[in-house]
Amino acid sequence: MIVGIECTAHTFGVGVVDNGKILTNVKDMYVPKKGGIVPIESAKHHKEVAEKLWWEALEKARINEKKIDAIALSNAPGLAPCLKAGMDFAKKKAMELKVPIIPINHCIAHLEIGRISGAKDPVLLYASGANTQIIAYASGKYRVFGETLDIGIGNFIDKVARHMGIPFPGGPKIEQLAKNGKYIELPYSIKGMDVSFSGMQTKIQQLFDKGEKIEDLSFSLQETAFAMLIEAAERAMAHINKNELVLGGGVACNSRLQEMAKIMCKEREAKFFCPAKEFLVDNGAMIAFLGEILFNKKNYPRNINEVDILPRERTDEVYVSWR
Repeated sequence: MIVGIECTAHTFGVGVVDNGKILTNVKDMYVPKKGGIVPIESAKHHKEVAEKLWWEALEKARINEKKIDAIALSNAPGLAPCLKAGMDFAKKKAMELKVPIIPINHCIAHLEIGRISGAKDPVLLYASGANTQIIAYASGKYRVFGETLDIGIGNFIDKVARHMGIPFPGGPKIEQLAKNGKYIELPYSIKGMDVSFSGMQTKIQQLFDKGEKIEDLSFSLQETAFAMLIEAAERAMAHINKNELVLGGGVACNSRLQEMAKIMCKEREAKFFCPAKEFLVDNGAMIAFLGEILFNKKNYPRNINEVDILPRERTDEVYVSWR
């Protein structure tokens, strides 16, 4: 019985997994009154909701604390104050229950949870607020074959949305507005399998200030940015000869991105996988899911004092011992 704690950014989540089965997955998201995420405020939110979510998760899973074998913790990468808040809570619980803590790389958890939808050896298009990467397993690691050269796709969408008067998170509203828009040409910035969004952000903001319709800008943003991501993902699939694509991260909830990925995979005669929305956004269940894999392999620190936050740990810095 593994409990997973997610705490890398705006969401504090607790999930419970037993023998690969997700028993519960609860979460609470910090939403700023205006502007973007303030890390200190988000960490304060995590501290306030942690205990409540812990007990809610155990109650929904119908388990007693004594049945918990280990606590899996998203200790990397992420916003340092948020990671610290989660780690402090996890260590407190681990000491009370005398169980180990299993540190989990948040990005890799997004990839591993793809197994739930049936993916076996996929390329992951990881599209979230701070992260935009094309990842696949090769030679003992999850290697990054392409990534953003400036800002993550989610942060880019939120910044554009904020400029247009749409509060955080901006993605869902942009998706709705795009349904009634038409295409305006925007900068298309892709170099190999790497992408860049800052030029497009500047152009959209300039066009908005000149009076272009918000629906047209939303439609054009999605069509251009997502086409870049799908092109990069397809190039990676061809480069490393893999025929599965799995989506991960909060931006992967977007139905248009999913549609474009499906079309590309169909044309390549490849398999497309997309976990349920609750596993695409930041969540504790994916942390617990990978935590159980590592627990069964006995791959975790025996002393909880060895566990620390790693805010800048990259996906390709983690040795994948469980494959």
